[in-house]
Amino acid sequence: MRMHTLGNSGLFVSELCFGAMTFGGSDGLWGQVGKLGQAEADALVGAALDAGINFFDTANVYADGRSEIMLGQALRNLGVARDEVVIATKVASPMGEGPNMRGGSRRHVLDQCRASLVRLGLDHIDLYQIHAFDPATPIEETLEALDALVRAGDVRYVGLSNWAAWQVMKAISIGKARNLAPIVSLQAYYTLVGRDLERDIVPMLASEQVGLMVWSPLAGGYLTGKYADDGSGRDGRLQTLDFPPIDRTRGERLIPVLRSVASRHDATPAQIAIAWLLHQPVVTSVILGAKRVEQLSANVQATRIALDATDLSELDQVSALPIEYPGWLLGHLGERQA
Repeated sequence: MRMHTLGNSGLFVSELCFGAMTFGGSDGLWGQVGKLGQAEADALVGAALDAGINFFDTANVYADGRSEIMLGQALRNLGVARDEVVIATKVASPMGEGPNMRGGSRRHVLDQCRASLVRLGLDHIDLYQIHAFDPATPIEETLEALDALVRAGDVRYVGLSNWAAWQVMKAISIGKARNLAPIVSLQAYYTLVGRDLERDIVPMLASEQVGLMVWSPLAGGYLTGKYADDGSGRDGRLQTLDFPPIDRTRGERLIPVLRSVASRHDATPAQIAIAWLLHQPVVTSVILGAKRVEQLSANVQATRIALDATDLSELDQVSALPIEYPGWLLGHLGERQA
């Protein structure tokens, strides 16, 4: 398991991150994502640690806080030393009915950090992330709240999740101008069947040295190949929870190529999809969710797959984004100046 620094920081995290979103669900949305109990959570966290993963991600909203509780309990049940793991959680999603129970306000961020620390049973959070952009709260207020948490010792590093490129860039600029705790990471959706962030977000992250944590690397299970043509995925999650949204027309062209590359490596389509992400220079860590230890162990094998130039070219050609303005013009100008 390779270790990478998280953005322009000195914090080392594993190239794979274990995501605890499948912990604790009951009814509704979280029941569709996962209904794992404590014993199952302990087994998965233990398997992740055995594989060399030191990075664990959750959020206050997952299963209404039960994911944080179970992740913290699993670490205690397994006797894991605090300095052996990097724990990330998030804030901004609704945690109640009132208007002040969501977003990036100073009140909500400070209150929810305290609540997350209690649920996790920790004295500090390694990476605290704003889960979504809050148009009602000035970015300055959110960043100053995060900085206060860092100065108080409750949080070590701060990041964002699901923000647009201009929003991230604005936050970085405000932080530099006000000497606030820097943004070290962005958590975002990125897969072979969903490469939208390559238009603006990837160049921005590379320019500003911000780390990328990838969520849903298999597009909700679509890139396992089980939803294509043979109907074997009719009982899968995407049949009842269409998230993330997928361009099935483009996906149908990709799946045969994914299977072909997998065959050459004696691997599964899922392993190749994860390996492709690990070959992208902008990616710091890929978040793996799992409901079974066998599923997690299989996907971890992606770290051992070395894709060659032919593999990468075939996958790129069938999954590349159509060129849009100003991309086609910038490319034309770049050719003239080369």
